[in-house]
Amino acid sequence: MKPNKPYIRPKVAVAQFSEENGFYTTEQRSYNMSQIKSKGTKPEKLLKKALWELGVRYKTPKKPLFGKPDISLKKYKLVIFVDGAFWHGYDWENRKQAIKSNREFWIAKIERNMERDLEVNNFYKSKGWIVLRFWDFEVKGKLWVCINMVFDFFK
Repeated sequence: MKPNKPYIRPKVAVAQFSEENGFYTTEQRSYNMSQIKSKGTKPEKLLKKALWELGVRYKTPKKPLFGKPDISLKKYKLVIFVDGAFWHGYDWENRKQAIKSNREFWIAKIERNMERDLEVNNFYKSKGWIVLRFWDFEVKGKLWVCINMVFDFFK
């Protein structure tokens, strides 16, 4: 009798965004999207600055760690991510209904991002690390709540 193998769900496939694949965009939209940064965002800088001013000495690794955390504290085995609400699927079940153009591409892209976030969380947790994830709007609107959550791990 063979032991049961765990079911491994296939990863969400994301089509390449191109006109050949049926995805169209205006030049202005294309320019706007090219200006969106994945590192050095305002919420990320806000959190980093507040932590530094409070004496938390973190690293922004030159060689990226798995999943590219925004902040890492190796001494405490803590990684921190500041996730954009759109890109990482905040309130996804409601928000995905609002996507009107290129739905096939954007829904697959964001669902793959969400899937990758879980993979990254599981990776760090399996190594005994703590993963904190903050939404960009939480950092902008409730910075001190986020700071207190980080400080809870130093006690």
